[in-house]
Amino acid sequence: MTAESRPSRPRRSVRSRLYDLWDALRDLTTASPARFAVGIFVLLIMIFTGLYSLPIASADGRVTPFADALFTAVSTICVTGLSTVNMYSHWSPIGHVFTYLGVNVGALGVLTLASILGLVISKRLGLRAKLIAAGDSNPLRAHGGPVNEGQTVRLGEVGQLLATVALSTLIIEACLTVLLYPALLAAGIDPLAALWEAPYYAAMSFTNTGFVPNADGLTPFADDYFLLTVLMAGVFLGSIGFPVIFTLARHKWHVRYWSLHTKLTLITTVVLFFAGAAAFLILEVNNPKTFGSMDAWDTTFQSFFLSAMTRSGGFSTVPMDDLHGSSLVVGSMLMFVGGGSASTAGGIKVTTLAVLALAVFSEAKGRQSVEAFGRRIPSDVQRVALSVVAWGATIVALSTITIAQITQAPIERVLFDVISAFATVGLSTGLTAELPDPAIYVMALTMFMGRVGTVTLAAAVAATSRSQLYSLPVERPIVG
Repeated sequence: MTAESRPSRPRRSVRSRLYDLWDALRDLTTASPARFAVGIFVLLIMIFTGLYSLPIASADGRVTPFADALFTAVSTICVTGLSTVNMYSHWSPIGHVFTYLGVNVGALGVLTLASILGLVISKRLGLRAKLIAAGDSNPLRAHGGPVNEGQTVRLGEVGQLLATVALSTLIIEACLTVLLYPALLAAGIDPLAALWEAPYYAAMSFTNTGFVPNADGLTPFADDYFLLTVLMAGVFLGSIGFPVIFTLARHKWHVRYWSLHTKLTLITTVVLFFAGAAAFLILEVNNPKTFGSMDAWDTTFQSFFLSAMTRSGGFSTVPMDDLHGSSLVVGSMLMFVGGGSASTAGGIKVTTLAVLALAVFSEAKGRQSVEAFGRRIPSDVQRVALSVVAWGATIVALSTITIAQITQAPIERVLFDVISAFATVGLSTGLTAELPDPAIYVMALTMFMGRVGTVTLAAAVAATSRSQLYSLPVERPIVG
């Protein structure tokens, strides 16, 4: 049969091809929610890397080197706050707008953002899309295992949760802006400049990012306790997590209706806040470079501010490199824990620490189960908590070893900045700005893995979940 006599295939219309692409995207949202969510974050990082590479994004009109553009994009989307360039002087007003938009997009959370995009693609919030969103408030759902619907947010409430995410972000940042604007005016900031700096500070505090819109950072406001208190409030609201905000908005102060997740998050957050402040107060009270030259009130307040910021906020009124080594260790421990689940904070999360602490306490008491507030915490939650800590510690250790080998910098500085990257805090001893390109890529990867979450990352990498229909004989190795 010749080419002339062969029947020609009917050409498909552009609309038909678009429909096929749309169906493929819809199938992707339901096939693997975790991998789709990670893919969304990767796509956003690529987009913002391109935006930061544009000449109009830099103050001098030149193309920003790829390593710096990529690192800034990762730090922005992952709401970290670390930077390899001077965030104030390097970027143009357009570049600062990119940063402002990026942190608000990243603050939605990797799984919550994927849920919203999945909703747009599928035109409705189906079961799979609800599983994606619910996974952000309950990491166990990322594993696809059995989940008690009494935990955190039920699937039927996910639509309300997404509305809470959007509304709380807008309302909280708006309220913070209203409070910050007169404080900036009182500090001598130009009224027009304050119109930009107030919402910028509000976004950076609620998203727990820590970027600043001026050359000197918070140093000019070190004695402005009202402004610093507003920033601490923004960091706290962002770090407790959207499921907690959802619970508080629904049940107000009726504590008996709060979920176990809400109770553990708030109690652990408050305990770490006061414990961290006490530690910094004791360790830095005689340090002339930090709190040694302050009176009792200033030292106490700055200790609480530093405790709040090392949890995830990223703002600082004193250089981290001036802290004693013991304080850097305390700060590293607080950063590693981080904030609440499904929040703008990073780290292993406070509920993970609470569950492990309860498990240790129950084991010491010889109890058969782990209990809190009249509820039993199942063993699968304990295993996930242990896995999160193990994966987090592994990522931090490997990144610290790699960057220390590349830079030959003091290990305490490397460890502090690596944990800050993993926990998406943004505090730095000054090491990050001095990193060579290979170390920049390692640090960027650390930020990404810390933000998407160790549980989500593990679920995304896992190809399939196989059910085992048999059990092996039991044998108990000696532990401890």
